[in-house]
Amino acid sequence: MANIKDVAQRSGYSVATVSRALNHHGYVSETAQAKIEAAIAALNYVPNGVAQDLSQGKTFTIGVVLPHMNHPYFNQLVHGILTAAFSSAYQISLLPSRYDVAVETKYLTQLKRKLFDGLIFASHEASLQYLAERQSWGPVVVCEDPGELPLAAVYPDRQAGYLAALQWLKQGGSHQIGFLFARPADQSATTAAALAAYRTLWPTAKAPLVVTDVLTYQDGYQIGTRLLAQGNWPQALFTNGDAPAAGLQAAFAAAHQPAPQLIGQENQLAGRLLDLPTIDNHLTEIGQQAFRLATEPRSPQPRLCIPAQFLLPAER
Repeated sequence: MANIKDVAQRSGYSVATVSRALNHHGYVSETAQAKIEAAIAALNYVPNGVAQDLSQGKTFTIGVVLPHMNHPYFNQLVHGILTAAFSSAYQISLLPSRYDVAVETKYLTQLKRKLFDGLIFASHEASLQYLAERQSWGPVVVCEDPGELPLAAVYPDRQAGYLAALQWLKQGGSHQIGFLFARPADQSATTAAALAAYRTLWPTAKAPLVVTDVLTYQDGYQIGTRLLAQGNWPQALFTNGDAPAAGLQAAFAAAHQPAPQLIGQENQLAGRLLDLPTIDNHLTEIGQQAFRLATEPRSPQPRLCIPAQFLLPAER
């Protein structure tokens, strides 16, 4: 397979001149350009695209770090990122992390080595402080509120959505609330925000039922089956997605039992079909804005907060 040195030898010009001709960067005479292109054709030489991009100081690739794709949060966020990327010169690389700090660090090191032009962290196990300390390696965007840390961020105002949903439950007479989450509060800003909203409205209530590792319809169904077997369940269940809520409802329907009041999230088709209340965190828009922040870095690091909406079935 021919390389750039072969092209230089055949054309009679230096490697540096051939490089300028390939990258259209710097002066190359028309005669030299023609001879170099003839040598490329004769040798069937294919330039190294990565090397060309690096010579321009860009790879035109944005990495999206995410633990998995088993939840609509990540699906909708990635959909927004891809939608924004389609109208640009950038490509998107999905970087699975499984919430492993070592893997996340590997991706950050690749950013430092200029293998990516920026990283979007859909979620993470490494601390926000850890990510902030590596800002000098390249643009890093997070999808949660980084507080006072110097990180570019775009995120939903989850607290407003959670308060509206829980206030609706309270006005309807519910006071025993259960929560279904992906991760516990000490690992997830989302879980912490929901429980903080609960404590705001029920400051003296005992700790609510909290179930973690919930992601899918099947998870919701299994939890519903477990609650039915126990013979005791809350008046309302606040879930981390419409799909788990649909699974819960199906489990109670299979047992011919009325389901608790269910609230889903992410405004999915399953919730619309079952007329479930939901919280729309506008994740597609957040993904689009995250892509923009990653490809248009600026200082100081910008942050955007997108209001979440609590939607009743008639409003979906």
